[in-house]
Formats: sequence, structure tokens, C-alpha cells
Amino acid sequence: MRYDLVIFDNDGVLVDSEPLSNRLLAGYLTELGHPTTYEDSLRDYMGAAMHRVHDLVGERSGQRLPEDFDEVFHARVFAAFRAELEPVPGAADVLKALVAAGVPYCVASSGSHERIRVGHRKTGLDAWFPDELVFSAEDVGRGKPAPDLFLHAAERMGVAPGRCVVIEDSRLGVQAALAAGMDVHGFTAMTPEDRLAGARGFFSRMEELPAILGL
Repeated sequence: MRYDLVIFDNDGVLVDSEPLSNRLLAGYLTELGHPTTYEDSLRDYMGAAMHRVHDLVGERSGQRLPEDFDEVFHARVFAAFRAELEPVPGAADVLKALVAAGVPYCVASSGSHERIRVGHRKTGLDAWFPDELVFSAEDVGRGKPAPDLFLHAAERMGVAPGRCVVIEDSRLGVQAALAAGMDVHGFTAMTPEDRLAGARGFFSRMEELPAILGL
């Protein structure tokens, strides 16, 4: 099927940020008395907006995270991004193929606009994503697995949900795309297929994506 809009998740799909951010999140939660392994963080928070961290910690412990939790966490993440972040191999080539084929695309991320921009500037992907192609859970208030973010991106791009395909690597993101009535292809570089149930198809290398999209 040829789609009218390709919607990319950001973390783990365009930028290789999931190992960095989940390692830091697990470490910070553990510091605060909420023991969390890297694997726990991937399972519970990968693909989610920050409110999910607060919600789950509150449900499980009956305690609230510090008021400055988001600020401290993001400062650590952005420092790591500026020092270490790399693009997902092949991501820029996929974007080149979409431009060459005249297929619109955008990014819709649970991360904040600042997080997206810091990562894109470090990896050089900012050249592909002007402001009008960047959508964040900040824009809608509810992050994945709610469909709001993907529906907002489709509306702003002027494309019906049924004509969109989402490229995701998280369980929550796949759920959000399906709830929005969109096709979704699961990127399995970090996430096993069984964690991305409901995806229309799966691929493990970005080099495979242009053919999947019929480019």
C-alpha cells in the first residue's frame, strides 16, 4: 500500500536514544528509592511520555516523585545526548527516499519538543525536520498509548488517519497507532516482535523500510 503520510516515532527509530535515556531513567529512579533496572525501564517506559513515569511510580509506591524530577532527568539526558547520541543507522537514507518519492512525512514523539530538537541537532536530522514536521505529546496532553498524538499529527498534515503509516519500536506506540486507525510497522532493532503485537509488519534494519513502503 502506498501511504499519504509516514509518521515516525523519534526515540529508537530516528535517533538511537533508548539505551541512553532508559539507563539514566533506571539509575535516577533507583537513586530516589524506587529500584528499577534497565530492563524494567524498557518494559514500562519505552515510548511513553513523562507522565507515565509519575503515574506508575505513584501507583506502585504510593509516593510522588520530586517536583524537579523532570527537570533533573532531562538535564542528565540532554547532557548524554550532546556527548554520545547517534542517529539510527540508515534513518537519513529513508528520509532521502521519501523526499525523492514525494511522500510526506513527520515525527510524532512522546518526548518534549526540546528533547526532539536536542537529539536532532546532535545527529544532523534537524535538516530533515523543520518545525512544521515535528509533533510532541506536549501538543496534546496525553502521550502514547492514547491515539491523540498521532491523530493530531495527521490532522495538522492534512491526511486522513487511514492513509497514514506509523513507524514504531515500542509497545505503547503500536497501541497508539492502532487506536488512531493507522497502519504501523514495527522496528525490531531493540524490541522483539512479540512486544509489538498488532503491527502490520516488522523490520530490523532501516535499509528495509523503503521497499516496505513501496518506494
